[in-house]
Amino acid sequence: MEDLRIGIIGAGNLATKRIYPYIGTAGGHLVGVCDLDPEKAARNARRFGGKAYTNYIEMIEKEKPDAVMVCIGPEQHAELAPEILKLGLPVYTEKPPAPTAKQTLEIARLAQKTGLLCTTAFKKRYTIASNRAKDWLSKFAPEDYYSISVDYCSAQYANQTPRSDFLLDFAIHLIDLIPYLFGDVDEVFCYAKGKDAYAVAARFLHGGVGSFNFNCGRSFQVPTEEIELTVRGGNFMTIHNSSVWRITENEKPCEWREPTTFVSSGDSGNDTGHLAEIVDFFAALREGRSTRSEIYQSYKSMVFYEAIKTSAETGQAVKVKYETL
Repeated sequence: MEDLRIGIIGAGNLATKRIYPYIGTAGGHLVGVCDLDPEKAARNARRFGGKAYTNYIEMIEKEKPDAVMVCIGPEQHAELAPEILKLGLPVYTEKPPAPTAKQTLEIARLAQKTGLLCTTAFKKRYTIASNRAKDWLSKFAPEDYYSISVDYCSAQYANQTPRSDFLLDFAIHLIDLIPYLFGDVDEVFCYAKGKDAYAVAARFLHGGVGSFNFNCGRSFQVPTEEIELTVRGGNFMTIHNSSVWRITENEKPCEWREPTTFVSSGDSGNDTGHLAEIVDFFAALREGRSTRSEIYQSYKSMVFYEAIKTSAETGQAVKVKYETL
């Protein structure tokens, strides 16, 4: 089968480092690069292939891609994803899918109406550690899930725009991963220190509980990502920085994975999820299926995010309610 023809919108620093290099590796053929800055578009076209554009519609008309990847910001994801779907093309956007859950749901309903795949690059769903955790948890009945705890922190954020908002830009990765691993959330309560630190408690529909610490008072160079999963009967799994894990079953250690090199800062696209999510998107297009981070799942994560935000602002517990497609 021929490589998928891919057009991409956005040639910023993060996409250039973490998305472009993996398109070819994942089985795609980059045919068009679009950015409002012609120099950035030309630079990435020169480095990674394809022709440079400053107008995405022109790129689509001339290059006729099989799918379009959008790597800009939440406002632009919400604006461009529907337009691309209306043009009859599947779309991949970076996270978050939109600034609000309402906008995300609108995109999800349009994707359902058009029958086209719209997926969000929630990379944590694709890490090796998350794959192992999901598989391990599947051994147990959800009613036996006891708790999930998370410590996930970054360096200082400006917290002035959706793109510079810590909770929406950074913490959203684990806000998305938590229900993916542990199930839908029922209720949330959150204490916050401005927009810099959040202490979150949650109850899940199956009765289990969770506690999550998110703050932007640490470092990008020294990652902090700790997850602890506990299941009835002396069963628990610890994940460190998406790459190291320990599993105990029936109160006895049974599995330990610790890479010989540090990979969670971006050295391995499978440990970070950046490569794996693109591989899955391309495979889904070829196989006519969905992905684990399709847009309706992203909508549910945005509902969870807004519940945390609302509880922090009001000081009240918030019931999590999901609308159907």
